[in-house]
Amino acid sequence: MHEQNSELYTYLTQILSNSIDKCIISHPKSKSEPYKKIAIHKKNTYFQFEKYTDKQVFHENINESDLLQKCMELIDGHYLQVNAWTADTEFALLISKKGKCALRKIQQKTQQSNDTACTTGACNVNTHNRKKNYILEEGTIIPPLVDMGIFTQEGKVVRSMYDKYRQINRFIELIDDAVRDTNATHLNIIDFGCGKSYLTFILYYYLTEIRKINAQIIGLDLKEDVINNCNIAAQKYGYSGLKFELGDINGYKAPFDVDMVITLHACDTATDYALYNAIQWNAKMIFSVPCCQHELNHQMKPESLSILSNYGIIQERFAALATDAIRGNLLEYCGYKTQLLEFIDFAHTPKNILIRATLRTNTPKQLKQKKLQEIHNLMDEFHFTPTLYQLIQPK
Repeated sequence: MHEQNSELYTYLTQILSNSIDKCIISHPKSKSEPYKKIAIHKKNTYFQFEKYTDKQVFHENINESDLLQKCMELIDGHYLQVNAWTADTEFALLISKKGKCALRKIQQKTQQSNDTACTTGACNVNTHNRKKNYILEEGTIIPPLVDMGIFTQEGKVVRSMYDKYRQINRFIELIDDAVRDTNATHLNIIDFGCGKSYLTFILYYYLTEIRKINAQIIGLDLKEDVINNCNIAAQKYGYSGLKFELGDINGYKAPFDVDMVITLHACDTATDYALYNAIQWNAKMIFSVPCCQHELNHQMKPESLSILSNYGIIQERFAALATDAIRGNLLEYCGYKTQLLEFIDFAHTPKNILIRATLRTNTPKQLKQKKLQEIHNLMDEFHFTPTLYQLIQPK
């Protein structure tokens, strides 16, 4: 083991002696490092480490008393940059390949944007500069947001988490656009591939506390430890209508008539099975954010548009877009008014497509045939057959 960098230790001690809300460890010294970056978030009684590889995120919880030593182990000899934020200050620590350190301390200025003005300590959206009213209002105690580190115990937005706060509100707005006109007093919801269910907890809060809807939500996932932790959290919050089950999307039997299906980041064809279930159940509302779309990329063999397969990255992106275009048309064919919208993900902040579909009372036959013909034209050109098409078998 190499000798510990005393200068790094001194600077990290200085940084961590402050009330840190968030910290990012980045710029690996070597390409062989397993993690591209490491994000550290302050929770109520511990710090959560999010370690990012190219395709996965690994989590580890560390007590505050062990924070400094854990950071030293991860950073020393492995990473060249550390950024940390308190309520009003950013620390930027740069480390040369020889271990020489340079620390900058940046006082955060009051930030104004089109929809908010930030004051020291937390972002206050309730100011004369505000042009947007968020559904999840600052100043309200929302336990899941507190546990996520988005809100302080007093219900104020943590400055470094303001972008996450806006993203979560955007997700709720997309839901609200569909829910508010239904006049529903009860909703049965299935959340396929729920994962850690950050947004599921917020959705339950929105429906029951803001819309005053009697919501029954089941979150389904394949990871037993995740399901157990989510059920514990639901009990902690007193969310009696929110349950989590271990199970597969394909072939899942819902215990009630389903009003809404959510699937956020169900991988590859898992999204197709989730959409198929929603269609079979005549779910009134569908919200889907697909990811990891490999199926059509492997099948794609263009006839006259071979330029789209000359470059791997172009083919991959086109195949993903074609997948969602076909899904959107198939939903239209099955009687849904469908929109494809931009969605910025809460966990990793890439720009994805969100499929939002609401069940029509009547779909003209001419429209259904037009949507189906568009699908067939695309499939014939590129010689692919998507899973959702095979499941539905449109005629």
